[in-house]
Amino acid sequence: MKTSNLYFYIIGLAVALTLLTNFGLNNYLELFLFLKTDIGFQYPALENTYLLNNEWWRLLTPTFLHFSVTHLAFNCLWIYILGSKIEELDGKGLLLFVFVTSSILSNAGQFLWTQQILFGGLSGGVYGLLGYCFIIELDGKKGRYGLPEALYLFMLIWLLIGFTGILSVFGFGNVANTAHLIGMIAGFIIGLITKYSLILK
Repeated sequence: MKTSNLYFYIIGLAVALTLLTNFGLNNYLELFLFLKTDIGFQYPALENTYLLNNEWWRLLTPTFLHFSVTHLAFNCLWIYILGSKIEELDGKGLLLFVFVTSSILSNAGQFLWTQQILFGGLSGGVYGLLGYCFIIELDGKKGRYGLPEALYLFMLIWLLIGFTGILSVFGFGNVANTAHLIGMIAGFIIGLITKYSLILK
């Protein structure tokens, strides 16, 4: 892992914000949640956070928050696996665009669906990267990233299992399933646009 690699900074930022917020246990957490909170977690409307207070960073920062060592480690591992391949073959620009776009959309979708603000994790962006890779590899560029088909199947099954609620029974906590789904769909769409606009050689 070289310090010039973009995925290195994505991982580094996730580690830094997770440690800064002590895995979501201290008051710094409020600075990075999707909405600005008041005392007692009574939060104002979306327009107060983004239009009146101009705290636009909150669209993205929940992506870098994690609430356990396992949560952080696995997400960083996926960023390394997928991010390194996309960055090497498609460039920093595409990696940044896919990651940021899918992360913001997954955060917004998670909030709008659940009306909760205590969520976080790189996994919305991870599913975006995965969806992107799947579309690019679907036919003509099969094997471009060297990802086994079983990996795609596993991540899809994991997504579907998450919606059943059974993962919380086995100690995985509350999984942001909507964020995963929207992130993957965003990756699919970006992959289709990229593929058929002949951006990739």
